Amino acid sequence: MLTSLSLRNFVIVEALNLDVRQGFTVLTGETGAGKSILIDALSLVLGGRADTTVIKEGAEKTDISAEFQYTPAVRAWLAEQELDTEDDTLMIRRTVDVKGRSRAWLNGLAVSVSQLKAVGELLVDVHGQHAHQSLLKPEAQLALLDDHAQTGEALAAVAVAYEAWREAGRALEDATANAEVVEAKAERLRWLIDDLSTLSPKAGEWETLNAEHTRLAHGVSIAQGLHDGVELLTEGEENASSMIASVQTKLMDLSRFDERLGAMAETLNTALELVEETGHDIARYLDRNDFDEEHFEKLDQRVSLYFEMARKFRVDPEELHALWLRSQEELDELTATKDIKALERALQKALAVYDEAAATLTQARQAGAKALSEAVTREMQTLAMKGARFEVGLVRNAPSPRGSEHCEFLVAGHTGVQVRPLSKVASGGELARISLAIAVITARATPVPTLIFDEVDSGIGGAVAEVVGNLLRTLGQARQVLCVTHLPQVAACGNHHWKVEKTMADGKTVSHLNVLTPEKRTWEIARMLTGIEITQNALDVADEMLAR
Repeated sequence: MLTSLSLRNFVIVEALNLDVRQGFTVLTGETGAGKSILIDALSLVLGGRADTTVIKEGAEKTDISAEFQYTPAVRAWLAEQELDTEDDTLMIRRTVDVKGRSRAWLNGLAVSVSQLKAVGELLVDVHGQHAHQSLLKPEAQLALLDDHAQTGEALAAVAVAYEAWREAGRALEDATANAEVVEAKAERLRWLIDDLSTLSPKAGEWETLNAEHTRLAHGVSIAQGLHDGVELLTEGEENASSMIASVQTKLMDLSRFDERLGAMAETLNTALELVEETGHDIARYLDRNDFDEEHFEKLDQRVSLYFEMARKFRVDPEELHALWLRSQEELDELTATKDIKALERALQKALAVYDEAAATLTQARQAGAKALSEAVTREMQTLAMKGARFEVGLVRNAPSPRGSEHCEFLVAGHTGVQVRPLSKVASGGELARISLAIAVITARATPVPTLIFDEVDSGIGGAVAEVVGNLLRTLGQARQVLCVTHLPQVAACGNHHWKVEKTMADGKTVSHLNVLTPEKRTWEIARMLTGIEITQNALDVADEMLAR
């Protein structure tokens, strides 16, 4: 439930702090005074489209805050969004500056506009003053039925099944229409795969193969160089090892006369050990080096084949394995695509899934149509339409993402006549009353705690207006109801009464809202009855209406 609303620099409202109470609250005032501004402000703070035109002239930004009591649904949504807090109330704030930048918060935590919209749908339900006009549009009628019948899950399943069916149809169409192109591409891929199969390149093989080929290609040079190295280091007549050993021995002998020469001898001893160790390592390498000319020849042929294929298909040798796999995958896809029989079976299966989902949706709509027809018909009897009948008809149509039927609102103005399309038989007043009946019924079905009716009673007058007022007052016993109205009969039924007035201040138009006392309510009802000149008779009638 909405508990407070605060506006700063919104349209022609400079500042407004409003406490909102439970029950049925009416908003009245002269035409153009700004009654709908409050509805617009509430819509904005709950995720409506931001527009710089809502900023009061001369101000840098507009700032709107609304406070709500929690409901279980809101608590669950906040927990799901990881926005839950320990606060006792939910505070929503939104600002829009002159540069068009919009910011929003829930209990001080920054949120997106989409999150505002989501939580707003759980808090407030607005029935606009032009709602009755949308009743004439088939798409709006179907949306209203689906909402009343709560077909959300079934409708989503139909949309998914429809897209899968369409995709299967496109696949079959493409395969049939491009058969020659597909076959030519498949033939090219087979040729490429057959050629690469003679090589059968493996992942990572080229790098290993190339390194081994390079080593074996220079095997003779490597062996000769290493043999010369061993001779020079340890095995030749004049090798480095013996010469270092000779010098080291002389230094050790001479160290008897100069201790510093002993350190040099030790250094040469370390060098001698390194030289001899390296010589032994080279000798062991030569012993194990089994150059196989036949193995090298096979290796050389494979390297040559890699280079040949790489030139043929204009890729680097290391890319041949990926090209081979990719070509096989593409051929598999083309082969599957070309299987017309399989595609036809897939199409039939997708259609069967759609038909099943659409049938489930149809059943839900039929049940919802019956319930809505009966409920609206009952409500019409209280709105000066005795004997009138309302029906929701379902008409089969081609499969679509919204199912296999559309709906049509039908009405009979009195007993004994056939129902006909609403757009052809309902007058403006009847249309407004039917719209109001539907709004009240759908409002009763929704768990949203706050209901707003923005001049939905247009086109109604006299005794019917009083019935409407009582209807909204009854609705206000279970919900918080706010209604913008021009009808004194409706205004008199309110538990609370606000009056919006427009004045001039410093050469600028500003709007004010006053919470009316019982005495001022009498004067406002009298004004609504008679206009500018308020007579005693009008005041007496207003008192009587309020008392009744």
